[in-house]
Amino acid sequence: MRAFGFARDVLRSDADGAHRVTYTELFFDLVFVFAVTQVSHVLLHEQSALTLLHTVMLAMVVWWVWMFTTWASSWLDPERGAVRALFVVLMLLGLLMASAIPEAFGDRAVLFAVCLVLMQLSRSVFTLIAFNRAHPEHALNFVRIIVWHGAAGALWLTGAFLPDQARLAIWLIALAVDYIGPRLRFWTPGLGGSQLSSWNISGAHMSERVSLFLIIALGESIVVTGAAFSAAPFDAVHLGAFLAAFAGTVLLWLLYFSHAQQGASQYIESASERGMIAQTAYTYVPLLLVLGIVLSAVVDGLVLQHPVGTPTPWTTGLLCGSAMVYLAGLLLFRRATGMRWSLTLVVGALALGVLWPLGGLLPTAVVVWTANVVLAVVVAAEHLLYRRRSRAAT
Repeated sequence: MRAFGFARDVLRSDADGAHRVTYTELFFDLVFVFAVTQVSHVLLHEQSALTLLHTVMLAMVVWWVWMFTTWASSWLDPERGAVRALFVVLMLLGLLMASAIPEAFGDRAVLFAVCLVLMQLSRSVFTLIAFNRAHPEHALNFVRIIVWHGAAGALWLTGAFLPDQARLAIWLIALAVDYIGPRLRFWTPGLGGSQLSSWNISGAHMSERVSLFLIIALGESIVVTGAAFSAAPFDAVHLGAFLAAFAGTVLLWLLYFSHAQQGASQYIESASERGMIAQTAYTYVPLLLVLGIVLSAVVDGLVLQHPVGTPTPWTTGLLCGSAMVYLAGLLLFRRATGMRWSLTLVVGALALGVLWPLGGLLPTAVVVWTANVVLAVVVAAEHLLYRRRSRAAT
């Protein structure tokens, strides 16, 4: 495998500041602003159990494509011309894929699947070539990854040409293959599994990139809230719903960015073996945070459309369920980054679980603000515990 590779090194150096997030990466993220919007609008336009499943699957795809690119950009230097060209190609494919999201399970299934597979394979082949001359052991890992992408890609492409029910089944299998690969260390016949040393990345870079994606997802809540309010009558009821939606977004932001993000970043940056931490805490677990935010954005839109009367069981379920998913993700994230299990997060999730069946008996405004109060209490309790532990440490 030493016979080919880039003439110039396209990998990041080990110098201080070499792993900072670049403008190329931020430019690439613009496509995913659109992709997250497309995903949330799938469920906002049609509420059903099947559409909810589609939304979750699409969110998982969007997250996985972005996350694999983030791993690659931890090693590739986006300031190099060849890497920039790769990111532009990925942006184009990502934009086409995102445009197909509303009809991914319909007329644009082929476009969605083709762009997804091309993104995964082209990025991995590029990274294989980038590693091959200087780090053949890392290049071998990307041979394994390409095999897994190829297997999943065959399923994505096959499903795109099948009828609706068969497509759903095949795509669920493809998604499972995609997600199980890293956990099995991309075990491949004849090559075995990858070495953990090949997953060593910059903890600061990974932490910042995931935080930026959560900001993108939270931005979707802002967009949905603003768009729904601008189209609604300007009265006290709709203004109250608007303020409740905005407060909910702020509380989700505070739950992650007040203390969890900083503590986790310091933990992974100081760890000697960052690969497994990055895989668990920054690859799998944040999906729950993203799903919680995306579903809460849908709730914001639904509440602003119908702010009076009692909420439907669907709206109540999404309201409480999205917040519970987010708290569960935060609980697991804290634990995966060396922090203690949080009783306040568990109690908050249980309180939302109690509110869920009671929601249909209460006015919409009461249900939404009660959920916000639960989150606010969790934020306050987490802050008090953080200050107490900080004082004890000093």
